[in-house]
Amino acid sequence: MPIPSEYQRASLDFEKFLLDAREASGLVTTNQVYTMVQGVLQTFRRRLTLPEAIHFAGVLPPVLRSIFVADWDTDEPRRSFGDRVEMTQEVQLLRADHNFAPDTAIQATAVALRKNIDEARFDSVLASLPTAAHDFWHP
Repeated sequence: MPIPSEYQRASLDFEKFLLDAREASGLVTTNQVYTMVQGVLQTFRRRLTLPEAIHFAGVLPPVLRSIFVADWDTDEPRRSFGDRVEMTQEVQLLRADHNFAPDTAIQATAVALRKNIDEARFDSVLASLPTAAHDFWHP
């Protein structure tokens, strides 16, 4: 069986995603964008049950999927979805001394993600999650 194309082009697809996220966020470097995206994914992950998170991860491109599950403390207490300002502040706490995530970090990540995935499949997965999960990813 040949290597699936999503794995063959994973690095190129991730680079395209980072550039789209950089443009959407107004950040300068892809290093800044990486921290922002990691913070957004972790913030979202903390609000899902383990089965919900695994289901969500399955729709992400390979590199984003690995970022989503990396360093995951599955025993961490689940948080509830708050308002966008509160969750953005959580995003900005990741490596706070080196975090340049703007107040639009969640929205910028959502815009870039939607440009780089199968939106119909993504929305189908979101429809199976709590309504607040769909709202989180609504640009």
